[in-house]
Amino acid sequence: MRTKSGPSADANSLSVERGSALLRKQKQSAVQQPSSAQQEAVREFIEQNKKGATRVFVAGGSRPGNNPLYEKQAFELGKVIGEKKFRLDFGLSSKGIMGAVARGVLQSWSRLEERVETPIHAITTKEYLSLYQSDDVIDSVCEIIVAHTLEERKQQLLGADFVIFAPGGVGTLDELVYDCVAMQDGFLNFKPFVLFNVDGFFYHLLEYLKEIQIKGFADPIPFIVVDDSFEAGVAFDMLGEYYTKRMKEIGSKKRAPKITEHLIYLLPYMIHQRRLHPSKTTKDILKAWADIHKNGLPAEKQQLKTDIETAYLNKEIERMYERLAKAGRDTANVSDKLSELKKRYQKEKFI
Repeated sequence: MRTKSGPSADANSLSVERGSALLRKQKQSAVQQPSSAQQEAVREFIEQNKKGATRVFVAGGSRPGNNPLYEKQAFELGKVIGEKKFRLDFGLSSKGIMGAVARGVLQSWSRLEERVETPIHAITTKEYLSLYQSDDVIDSVCEIIVAHTLEERKQQLLGADFVIFAPGGVGTLDELVYDCVAMQDGFLNFKPFVLFNVDGFFYHLLEYLKEIQIKGFADPIPFIVVDDSFEAGVAFDMLGEYYTKRMKEIGSKKRAPKITEHLIYLLPYMIHQRRLHPSKTTKDILKAWADIHKNGLPAEKQQLKTDIETAYLNKEIERMYERLAKAGRDTANVSDKLSELKKRYQKEKFI
């Protein structure tokens, strides 16, 4: 599943280090130029990224958050990425959400019978690199790309086939906004963006994005929203079995957003069918869907259409109730704060 990456890397401004060489890298001079061997490693890294396994860039927090579910689901997400034999690109961290994803990938990778090297690549800056200490995750990273600036780092991460945004802080939000702007303004060819919406984490953001689209300030960006690692696994299958094949059939990158929108519409049905029939793969269900869609009787086609629409609406209703529940809690918090402020105001008034 290859797509055009962002601006190509410059061998004079990047270097490659193995995870086990982290401490040696920290001791190097900030002005030291990469050696010819390092430059060759960068060129090799760039060439490898043009072919081979699907690359997944995961952006997420370096902190775990205050809900244990975030870190637990991040670990499960990493396991799914490893089971699919995808390569993980990330910003290098052994802590928080990012560390959990990497540990999940490593666990799945360790169980594979055939393996050569860990499928994890990190891209960071010299400043951030100096903050890390060697540990089991850092040492397991296949290659660490060291960029000079955050801008350079972001450009390298955009080379992945698709991007997953997991719960995180302003750094994760910065990655998301940067990627959206780069794609919207034509600096990056369209590629699928996945929101790992654990416990409704991104509901405020999704509401805001809808609002700026309604008000005419942005074009719609078709985010693939998944609520847990199981749904993420089905989405990954859909990206491989549906999105990639449709792109090859059509041969026009301009159709990519429409194909993604259709994938988003089909996804709840595929998730529902996978839960109903655990022994069936997403590929099996897609094949059955395609057979009915192409060769089914009118009644079968109508039933399939109804089932897909029902699954989509049920998922939207489920998320809407979750948003309403969160909004209710937000309203209660605001009400409590207003009551406290009123009490303070009255107290100050009579002093």
